[in-house]
Amino acid sequence: MEDMLFYDRIQFAFTISFHYLFPILTMGLSLIIVYFKWKYLRTKAEKYNHIAKFWMKIFGINFAIGVVTGIPMEFQFGTNWAKFSELTGGVIGQTLAMEGVLSFFLESSFIGIFLFGEKLVGQKIHFLSAVLVFLGTWLSGLFIIATNAWMQHPVGYSIHENGQFVLDSFSELFTNPWLIPAFLHNQSGALVTASFVVTAVGAFYLLSNQHREYGQIFVKTGVIFGLISSILVAFPTGDWNAKNVVKYQPVTFAAMEGVFETKPTDGEIVILGQPNMETMSLDNKIAVPGVLSFLTYKNFDTEIKGLNEFDRKDWPTNVPGLYYAYHIMVGLGTIFIGIFFIAIILLWRKKLYQTKWVLWSLLLLSPFSYVTNITGWYVAELGRQPWLVYGLLPTHAGGSPTVSSGNTLFTLLGFVGLYFLLGLLFLILVGKIIYKGPELQK
Repeated sequence: MEDMLFYDRIQFAFTISFHYLFPILTMGLSLIIVYFKWKYLRTKAEKYNHIAKFWMKIFGINFAIGVVTGIPMEFQFGTNWAKFSELTGGVIGQTLAMEGVLSFFLESSFIGIFLFGEKLVGQKIHFLSAVLVFLGTWLSGLFIIATNAWMQHPVGYSIHENGQFVLDSFSELFTNPWLIPAFLHNQSGALVTASFVVTAVGAFYLLSNQHREYGQIFVKTGVIFGLISSILVAFPTGDWNAKNVVKYQPVTFAAMEGVFETKPTDGEIVILGQPNMETMSLDNKIAVPGVLSFLTYKNFDTEIKGLNEFDRKDWPTNVPGLYYAYHIMVGLGTIFIGIFFIAIILLWRKKLYQTKWVLWSLLLLSPFSYVTNITGWYVAELGRQPWLVYGLLPTHAGGSPTVSSGNTLFTLLGFVGLYFLLGLLFLILVGKIIYKGPELQK
């Protein structure tokens, strides 16, 4: 049973991690496309229309691969997590159905109008189609995160005698205190990734001395959007999420921060350190006293509860994994703020396009924006363990006992091979669009 649960979790973790590489970009890029289309309507400069269509083509390919890689996850609710689906379908079925019927159809319908209907519908309707695609992608994110928020902090439900959860209140589901902070944090993170991608393409053009006018526009737009969104990821959205974890999942917060023992007057924040589960401490620790207490409670002397305050069975099942995922996310996010801030200063001084080390940094850091988003989700999911629905439904009770670990491993290997080919196809198609450049977009 433990092997089966392990493979079920590994398969879902792999498929959702690969799938989420694509919604990350669509959610952030859709807003930037709206901006470029708006610039075209305001200035009548044809270059902005070329840019909007250039990025919408990349968006379309990204969206298509995202759909293909998302479908297997829907089936996994029935194959690998049948008991979870049976027990919680009365709640999560609502939000997942809304995501499919409302947001997915909205964005998929108007992508076609944007890509192929400009001459038929005119510029204002063409702009409106971009706005509706943007709204569709963000509504999709809202419904998915509403589902996850309920799993993290269940509200508005009742449990029948057979153990099934039933939704009693839509208003409570969508006013869940976990939802809005998580949604805004997630969308800000997606915008960071899209900003990096736009900036990276621009930096590539400038460094290779091609499509220079467009390269400058991409870099300028990307670093402005990037600095704003990377700050929003940290504050207020990141701070808001952390306070929710402290309030509703304090044991998770202790594991994230590597606090093994409560220290009444020294809520230190750890910069570096390695969790040692044998000694229940951090090895080679570098920490700043009082800062974690101040960030959490606005007081340098307030104690932070350690893992020793909680029953061991309630601890996250992978404390080191949670700790490292959290610190990778925070560390990279801090680096992003720094590099975007330097880029903005150089942009203001009219030196950015000639400063090659910054352009190279922006180009090479772009893949790590994906890493940050994925590790952010790992923090949320590892932090919720050992629960599927926090405090109510343990993970081991949600699997499919009739599906063997061998079957799951076999299909996992199939997914790995198939997704490798899909990823390669995506890179080839997007590479061709980037190589062609924005000038010749039709």
